[in-house]
Amino acid sequence: MYFPAYRPRRLRKNERLREMIAETAISPGELVYPMFVTPGKGEKAEVSSMPGIYKQSADNIVKEALEAEKLGVNSILLFGIPEKKDETGSEGYDPNGVVQRAVRELKKKAKGLVVITDVCMCEYTSHGHCGIIKGGEVDNDETIEYLAKMALSHAEAGADMVAPSDMMDGRVGVIRDVLDENGFESLPIMAYSAKYASSFYGPFRDAAESPPQFGDRKGYQMDRRNVREAMREITLDIEEGADIIMIKPALSYLDVIRAAREEFDHPVAAYNVSGEYSMVKAAGRMGWIDESEVMMEILTSIKRAGADIIITYHALEAARILNRSRK
Repeated sequence: MYFPAYRPRRLRKNERLREMIAETAISPGELVYPMFVTPGKGEKAEVSSMPGIYKQSADNIVKEALEAEKLGVNSILLFGIPEKKDETGSEGYDPNGVVQRAVRELKKKAKGLVVITDVCMCEYTSHGHCGIIKGGEVDNDETIEYLAKMALSHAEAGADMVAPSDMMDGRVGVIRDVLDENGFESLPIMAYSAKYASSFYGPFRDAAESPPQFGDRKGYQMDRRNVREAMREITLDIEEGADIIMIKPALSYLDVIRAAREEFDHPVAAYNVSGEYSMVKAAGRMGWIDESEVMMEILTSIKRAGADIIITYHALEAARILNRSRK
């Protein structure tokens, strides 16, 4: 059927028609809000490179998490910023570490919230790498034992899901085994399965105070040129027991999200990372873009590519827009 019999513009004439035929929809419940928890009480400091995002103590984390829940954002992803860092990232698996304390507070005061904890050592190590250093390199097999201890301590604190982000080989299987052996068979694992070595992580490293003190993370995070390798990584994670697979970053890797969606039945999460967030904020402040429209366009593109879950610093702003559009 061709013009003039078929005129695609007929169905774009007004908002209600466009809404009727929309092929992609996002709901607040599909968004996960990342948060940075610090020691202390009453602490709240904005991340300079991420306007609107804060490093805050557990009491303020609870307040913002409750606000997120009211907006329909039912899940948060928690990153810890410890008081002290050391070679083995010991606060990461300390039962009284900053994340473990925050999880306990959240589960007391926001019981319905899904609390996901990031499992990685870079926020806790003095060298800023994601594992135990031996001979100037991250020792894979020793590191995964530490990661399992960390995941177990998060589970014991009350986390609803753990999310290993380190990209060590075999870590999902070891974490699954440790959780199962300790009675946490029902605790899901969201694996950062295809995490690329990306320059879009810069603002996050400011927030988490975790830039590597030597070298880089390209020895364990993925090369940006590879898609087939991502499929192998995802296959391994699923075989080891991952319940949700994740692609990170999202915007420059929409093709990887699409490939994962077509290849696997598992829920696919995509992480709309700090650099993607900060670019939108910076351009919005300069008046170069319509910030809200660009934000929603980006989130829609991630969903359209095949993501079931979007982890994003825009979660609260996006939820407000989505809720208004339903009234």
